[in-house]
Amino acid sequence: MSKKENNKKDNKRLWIYGSILLILIVLLVGLILFYMKDGNKKDENTLAYTDLIKELSYGNIEKIEMTVGSTSVKVKQKNVEEEKKSIVPNTESFIGLVQEKVAEGNEIELIQKPKSMFSQIPAFVISFLPTLIMLALFVMIFKMQGLGEKGKVYDDTERKTKVKFDDVAGLDEEKGELVEIVEFLKRPEKFTKMGAKIPKGVLLYGKPGTGKTLIAKAIAGEADVPFISMSGSEFIEMFAGLGASRVRKLFEKARKLSPCIVFIDEIDAIGSRRTSNSGAETENNQTLNQLLVEMDGFSSEETIIVLAATNRPEMLDKALLRPGRFDRQITIPTPDLKGRLEILKIHSDDKKLSDDVNLESIAEDTAGFTGAELSNILNEAAIIATKNNHDAIENNDIEEAVKKVTVGLEKRTREYSEKDKKLTAYHEAGHAVVSKYLPTQTDVKEVSIIPRGVAGGYTMYKSDEDKYYISKTEMQEKLIALLGGRAAEKLVLDDISTGASNDIEVATKIARDMVTKYGMSDLLRTN
Repeated sequence: MSKKENNKKDNKRLWIYGSILLILIVLLVGLILFYMKDGNKKDENTLAYTDLIKELSYGNIEKIEMTVGSTSVKVKQKNVEEEKKSIVPNTESFIGLVQEKVAEGNEIELIQKPKSMFSQIPAFVISFLPTLIMLALFVMIFKMQGLGEKGKVYDDTERKTKVKFDDVAGLDEEKGELVEIVEFLKRPEKFTKMGAKIPKGVLLYGKPGTGKTLIAKAIAGEADVPFISMSGSEFIEMFAGLGASRVRKLFEKARKLSPCIVFIDEIDAIGSRRTSNSGAETENNQTLNQLLVEMDGFSSEETIIVLAATNRPEMLDKALLRPGRFDRQITIPTPDLKGRLEILKIHSDDKKLSDDVNLESIAEDTAGFTGAELSNILNEAAIIATKNNHDAIENNDIEEAVKKVTVGLEKRTREYSEKDKKLTAYHEAGHAVVSKYLPTQTDVKEVSIIPRGVAGGYTMYKSDEDKYYISKTEMQEKLIALLGGRAAEKLVLDDISTGASNDIEVATKIARDMVTKYGMSDLLRTN
């Protein structure tokens, strides 16, 4: 049976189980409401047996309705509209008493109903019904979760991923390191003959959007092996033990498909440091322990490589990072100028670009951007070009897309006073003028008082080089540039406003880092 047919079958079962689950929930809610309603009316609609005997002796009863074999009776009193319930200890003696009263001349209608099918059900079974429904609810939830596992855990197993290393740009050294993994998967005997052990796991870490998932798929595509993908958060469930169970099932599937790649995205969701706490922490610990056991259990004949991705490697448990589990740890950095240009070329292949578009210029202006952000910029530019009825994506469309992604949406229709316009103009001009006379600061690219996002105005700088180290002088001049707007307000308007709040926030963080992280204070040094 094909994967598509299996998915259809599982979806049908999910729909059936979901319908049953809904019916059970309705039944349970109905029972709860019934018992609540019945309990509220119990006191006012119940007639004690001693009071029933008194009412019979006074001749105040006009109708009695009862079921054969039942101790519960319905009583209709004279001059009382609502019927009342009563429990009689001995039905035979009670019927005899009623018949005596009838013989004495009392007009009492005695109705005796035969036993119904439901009346033959023992009372303890009826009282146990809510518990039975609750048990059925739990069973159905477990069944649905089991089907959910099959539907989304083993993604891309029947059809292999088509991503290749050519689709991954800006990571030449990282690809060179991972080519060995491809060789391991293609020809494991080549290494085992030499006595080399196949690495069990490779941890990829870096900022979100740097291409960790993409390069994992590319390894599977180059090796032409199945790619089993699952997110770390999918292991964690509200029911204890299900996370560990999912880990076992994941690796059972991997052993059947060997050689293959198991990819766990956001592994920090289950791989964070173990604690002795209870509750959800215990479930995380069990899941992590099972993952460690499974990775230790690989035999030499099983060519399974576990790839994992995270942007918070410092949170991972040390047991995961030791040799024999995640043997290799590879940093996936943000791309440099050359890498950004290659990424832009890949993502612009399917887009119609105007002749005035210069990808090299865009790459220069986007230092620090990840591959995902560069892809998003070109996509936004395509949307903007379509809205502007352009025949192709123009340079202005890309410039607008960069500003939209980095600063926010332009708000030309927002109305604000001339006073606010003047204040914003002097504030932004202050940033630009101060930056002009600071040697370490980059050139100003654009100054605007048109609001974007949450900013009333903005000053954009050219970011035409990749910086890996920042000097103390550069950080000090960055503080001066940030406070240039506040200084301009004070000098020109002889007043200050709340417009510099974000500048002060950024400047405070830089100043704190200079002292506490980088030891750049002459008075205070870090240990």
